[in-house]
Amino acid sequence: MTKIFQLAEYADELLRTAEIPDYPAALNGLQLENGSDIAGIAAAVDLSTRAIAGAIEAKANLLIVHHGMFWNGLEQLRGPSYRKVRLLLEHDIAVYSSHLPLDLHPQLGNNVLLARELGLKPTGTFAKHDGYFIGLSGESNIETMTLAEIAERFASAYGGSVRLTQVQRHRRTKRWAMCSGAGASSDTLREAVRMGVDTLIVGEGPHHTAVQAEENDVAIIYAGHYATETLGVTALAEHLGQKYEIPTCFIKAPTGL
Repeated sequence: MTKIFQLAEYADELLRTAEIPDYPAALNGLQLENGSDIAGIAAAVDLSTRAIAGAIEAKANLLIVHHGMFWNGLEQLRGPSYRKVRLLLEHDIAVYSSHLPLDLHPQLGNNVLLARELGLKPTGTFAKHDGYFIGLSGESNIETMTLAEIAERFASAYGGSVRLTQVQRHRRTKRWAMCSGAGASSDTLREAVRMGVDTLIVGEGPHHTAVQAEENDVAIIYAGHYATETLGVTALAEHLGQKYEIPTCFIKAPTGL
């Protein structure tokens, strides 16, 4: 029999939750406890009504998410916020959330698993944040459009699609960098240019990043915020499930972004 505090303590150590700095609203770790033994673990990208309903249907009383209960910041418990909390409490579902600690984990992280999905071998780091590198980088020799097609097959499995900035036909990706989620920004593009990166792989980014990329001869593959962050929560849930002999599942609740 496994209690939530035992499982959460192990997950915090595994992910270095107390060590890795993050945005205040991430509030990584155990966000909501429960009173019963953990009988099932569900993973989802976002703490949403769809994700909670999926956990209830799967008879899971622990929900692991990437974007947790407080992602929108401090808000009143009314309307959708109240309904989500009520559902969690009525079904005694605990919530554990991990954002940047899960993005950068060397075995269970979104970036290392995304690189594997795309057939890329990381040899370096990328996207430094408060002293820690969130993303990865490496070398390859593949046509950029072919790499985008591989990313498209991956993203489509999660209800998403890929956008590729303007590139010449038969252009090749020789040095790449990656940062899942909202990985395209002026900062990451400047970092990519300094590193000599020719292709940046991210979840999403503002419009201006496509313009900035073209000006610097960097291709950006926008593989979808949601899709690129499905991998870590799934891997973490499976790891905990194997360790504690608890059934696990992934709850699909795609946003299309």
